[in-house]
Amino acid sequence: MCGIFAAYQVPDVQAFKPKALEYSKRIRHRGPDWSGNRVANSTILCHERLAIVGLESGAQPITSSDGRYILTVNGEIYNHIKLRSQLKDYDFQTLSDCEVIIPLVEKYGLDAPQYLDGLFAWVLYDTKKDRVVAARDPIGITTLYMGRSSKNPKSLFFASELKSLVDECDNIIAFPPGNVYDSDTDKLTRYFKPDWFDEKRIPHEVVDYKAIRETFERAVRKRLMAEVPFGVLLSGGLDSSLVASIATREIAKAAHDEDDEQPEELTGMDDAGHLRLTSGWSRLHSYAIGIPGAPDLGAARKVAKFIGTIHHEHHFTLQEGFDSLKDVIYHLETYDVTTIRASVPMYLLSRKIKAQGVKMVLSGEGSDEIFGGYLYFASAPNAEEFHTECVERVKNLHTADCLRANKSTMAWGLEARVPFLDKEFLQLCMNIDPKYKLIDQKAGKIEKYILRKAFDTTDEPDVKPYLPKEILWRQKEQFSDGVGYSWIDGLKELAEKQVSDEEFAHPKPEWGSDIPHTKEAFFYRVLFDQLFPSKAAAATVVRWIPNGDWGCAEDPSGRYAKIHEAYVDE
Repeated sequence: MCGIFAAYQVPDVQAFKPKALEYSKRIRHRGPDWSGNRVANSTILCHERLAIVGLESGAQPITSSDGRYILTVNGEIYNHIKLRSQLKDYDFQTLSDCEVIIPLVEKYGLDAPQYLDGLFAWVLYDTKKDRVVAARDPIGITTLYMGRSSKNPKSLFFASELKSLVDECDNIIAFPPGNVYDSDTDKLTRYFKPDWFDEKRIPHEVVDYKAIRETFERAVRKRLMAEVPFGVLLSGGLDSSLVASIATREIAKAAHDEDDEQPEELTGMDDAGHLRLTSGWSRLHSYAIGIPGAPDLGAARKVAKFIGTIHHEHHFTLQEGFDSLKDVIYHLETYDVTTIRASVPMYLLSRKIKAQGVKMVLSGEGSDEIFGGYLYFASAPNAEEFHTECVERVKNLHTADCLRANKSTMAWGLEARVPFLDKEFLQLCMNIDPKYKLIDQKAGKIEKYILRKAFDTTDEPDVKPYLPKEILWRQKEQFSDGVGYSWIDGLKELAEKQVSDEEFAHPKPEWGSDIPHTKEAFFYRVLFDQLFPSKAAAATVVRWIPNGDWGCAEDPSGRYAKIHEAYVDE
């Protein structure tokens, strides 16, 4: 992934260009490998590149051979090889996986994003029609913002991060996932419309464990597309452990596949699902972080030993975490408590990973939303409400976990890929009757039971186990808890010292009804306002909280759920 900035219909684009380059520079951490820009008519497109696919000829912005289209993209298109074979009339200029967007828009117009399998945020400029088309991936794995200025109402701005827009725009929105924007109509249109998107529609499909397993394996396989060293974030929880286990198997298969006829200059999967790895690594590297003695560290070591990864364990102290808070909020561009708690260790770990020469990691975000894995789901009154909550959580992933995974890693030029949010996997699992997903401790059905069962090989003697039994059936531990129980407790103590009772009793008038209910939330909001003082910036923030209607604790930590059990490293 990369960083993009675009300004459309600027009054004096040449005079504005120095500003545009400065705004683009603010997100250079997302793309430290190269910078590019193109000016046409009254529009400028800028790009900060993180090179992962098409290393030698994938620089952006990409211009079509006739000069008509200019494209800047932040993303990875996993089915680009298949699309290239279908778009033979187009004169490709690069080996970039993203260039397929240009001929897709030429051929399908605003339906083009429907044909893309991957994570993306892009802006395409048609120099002939003076038209901009922009789109964001279905779930919002990739961040994108759109802004306007009351000083120049006809101008329109796009950027990967908020910080590139705050000085220019007094109206900013997070570009909605699964949407495409067309300047001809000045409208956003939803292109991603799966049947499960209607939370009132309760599915009744019978659970198919084999389908879950095979579909998820395909989701992981396609995300190994890379020409650079990569790894996996391994917390020792179910989700990241499954991703790591499958990835090690796929790498082993690819390393011994002598019949792979995929062209060497391209990286990805062919129509037969064959994978070519050009990263130069024959074994997967896994990465874990925590305060010494943290629940996740011991579990991650067990998994790494079991599946055979080259494991890297990193530690941080409470003070190191506290010292990074302002930097983390700067990169996250949020004051949400849950997101900040979990992002600090992810941010610190990403720096360690990038220092080892790694540019891409696989991560386990999305599973808890799909399967109702958060412990508060045990309080769901019935299957219907359980399902509705799952749909709402998936729809809002871009405001929390996707935002965290994207910005915590990209702060150091590290790309995170999330197999659980694969479109095919979502289509399968969001259409399973929610009665199969319900948490029923008395019946032995813990959270994410059907996912665990899909990878339980107890009754398959010829199949090598994916994970140790104690990991496959380990209770959910939220990342901000798993890195060490003292982490959240320490943050609360820090906030208590930083925010006086007098301050807490008098929130800022400009906060309106968005009043922090704890000193920790108050502390983060103050830090956010110091970094992003505009109302337009704060308006993009959405807070993550458990479903209060189910009688859940207001604190989002999983340790406050009644069924939580402290993990003990055996």
